[in-house]
Amino acid sequence: MKILNVVGARPNFVKIAPLISEMRKCSDLEPLLVHTGQHYDTEMSDSFFRELDIPQPNYHLHVKPGSSASQISEIMGRLEPVILQVRPDAVLVVGDVNSTLAGALTAAKLGIPVVHVEAGLRSFDRRMPEEINRVVTDVISDLLLVSEPSGVENLLREGRPRNRVFLVGNVMIDTLKRLLARAESSALPALQGAAVCQILSAEPRYAVLTLHRQGLVDDPDLFGKIWGILQEVAHRIPIIFPVHPRTQLRLQSMGFEPYPGNGHGKGSGGIHIIPPLGYLEFLRLQKQAAFVLTDSGGVQEEATALGVPCLTLRENTERPFTVTDGTNRIVGLDPGRIHREVDRLLSGEVRQKLAPGLWDGRAAERIVRILCDHFQTGGERYHTPREFVMPGWVSLAGTN
Repeated sequence: MKILNVVGARPNFVKIAPLISEMRKCSDLEPLLVHTGQHYDTEMSDSFFRELDIPQPNYHLHVKPGSSASQISEIMGRLEPVILQVRPDAVLVVGDVNSTLAGALTAAKLGIPVVHVEAGLRSFDRRMPEEINRVVTDVISDLLLVSEPSGVENLLREGRPRNRVFLVGNVMIDTLKRLLARAESSALPALQGAAVCQILSAEPRYAVLTLHRQGLVDDPDLFGKIWGILQEVAHRIPIIFPVHPRTQLRLQSMGFEPYPGNGHGKGSGGIHIIPPLGYLEFLRLQKQAAFVLTDSGGVQEEATALGVPCLTLRENTERPFTVTDGTNRIVGLDPGRIHREVDRLLSGEVRQKLAPGLWDGRAAERIVRILCDHFQTGGERYHTPREFVMPGWVSLAGTN
């Protein structure tokens, strides 16, 4: 049984790594990998493949940077002949990036079953490009594999068939658990600059910042506002900021040095801007941080899994599990609220680490078992494997 796995951005790589590994253990499955090239920083893409032990892609589409519409259309045009050549039994997509939607649409148009890993997440904010990708991908997917309980509720509310929805856990946490020990012992060669080195060695109390969302960094007024708030926070605790390529361009347009590395770029104050990090480097940086400031969904999940407090600089989250059962707090862009939450953390008021039920490192195993059972029986019946029934796992598989 051929499963064509489509990825294109760094969050996809973290999620596909345990799935490819688990598929290769099953003699009934032939996993094939397509890299769309959506993330155009080739060096970073290659480093993720090496660190995550992902095999080289069977197909690389080499799409160009561009708007969402142009990128999705280019991926579809280049992916269609691959699917026609391979004729897979299913196309599997992960997450909510442009490659996710393009892969699902292309497969659906060709009559190939679509499997969506990380289905059902909703921010209920259609201004977010990722929200459109999530909603449309779920509508055309045949199997919906969900990472947290809210996803199940959303899909059933939207009318998706109960026997196609499975709460399987979080494959991103599979990768984190597998590589955490290696990350903790790894070096941090990308963290150059005397000030950053001093923070990590002599002054381990620091915060980590990530910002990349289009709605924030592409709005000069909004970005300028949040940057001013962050500079105020950085007067109280050093902030290490591995900068996303999009955010780097915005900072340059505002007159900042690309990678000051020493906190002395124009107006950077205590915000130490560094280049993007590999997966292991960033995992180690998060693990040792006093807290994380982010607009990233994946970082919210990683912080919860690591037990590190997280302040999300958005008005909503598609991952409410990280708030109700994890270490995440939604603080928006209100200066008063951000400062109050930072005060709370700096005073030592930290929420006890919780362990979400299915974030156990076995999500990929459950997914592969579901794939085998579903497609071998034509998708007509599915019985929950007894060994995967555990406290906290709600099976919504139907028996028709």
